[in-house]
Amino acid sequence: MTPQTKPVFCADIGGSFIDCAIVRHDGTIADRQKLPTPIHDLDMFLATLEEATAIHDDLDLHIALAGLQDPESGICTAANIPCINGVQLARRLSSTLDRTIRIGNDADCFALAEARMGAGRGHRNVLGIILGTGVGGGLVLDGRLITSAGGLTGEWGHGPVIPHLPGMESHIPCFPCGCGQWGCIDTIGGARGLERLHAWNGGEEADSRAILAAWRQGDPLARRTIEHYVTYVSAALALAVNLTGATILPVGGGLSNAHDLIEALDHATKKRILRDADATLLTPSRLGSDAGLLGAAFL
Repeated sequence: MTPQTKPVFCADIGGSFIDCAIVRHDGTIADRQKLPTPIHDLDMFLATLEEATAIHDDLDLHIALAGLQDPESGICTAANIPCINGVQLARRLSSTLDRTIRIGNDADCFALAEARMGAGRGHRNVLGIILGTGVGGGLVLDGRLITSAGGLTGEWGHGPVIPHLPGMESHIPCFPCGCGQWGCIDTIGGARGLERLHAWNGGEEADSRAILAAWRQGDPLARRTIEHYVTYVSAALALAVNLTGATILPVGGGLSNAHDLIEALDHATKKRILRDADATLLTPSRLGSDAGLLGAAFL
């Protein structure tokens, strides 16, 4: 955004809440509010956004969506917001609200915000990665968000990178993925994946925070789980870095708060990429919960 650009009304829409606010040209955020997301009723979903934006009817609406908008058809899909599946959401909102609507995937918005104003500022190629409930990402090259068919660019968490070898189930943590494939990093890379990996290693049922705490305390089983985690996730990240030329990978999502885990991933990934890299590669997000709104503004 330039100093001449009007503020933008932005909404960061997840499966539980809509975080919305005005974002000014200098990145300051005003009039922020948090509303429940109507996930099953499209009319109520549209009405909620109409009500939230009513007093700002002169501003464009930009959305960071926990889902995808196909760049060609405009059709949206969102696993946790079923009422918008198959809907040309931007067209519907534009008709209802009579203003310009722009929609981006929330991980893409995260990457764009971090590239422009956060940990990726000053870097040409930025791969933003999300280690939350699951795994996501967005790619920014030369300051421009890269999108392509289906809106799926930057999804480094998917693809069968952990081999599915019959008879080797006890030796290789290859699990079915929600995308329909087996062995995606998404199956072990997020918080739920870390818990799945720990159980596969023979650990008792525990949440990701408990597993990380046990690792820090030197528990042998937790240490083995984290070793497996770092081995597989850093391999996928190294491939992503080699393909994109990214020189910084801002990390968002709940696991980004485990700075020692991010440091371990950073060290392992730098050992596996083709180029020599002394500077930090993986680093926690600098923008935190503001990244979705700020990235939406930059759309």
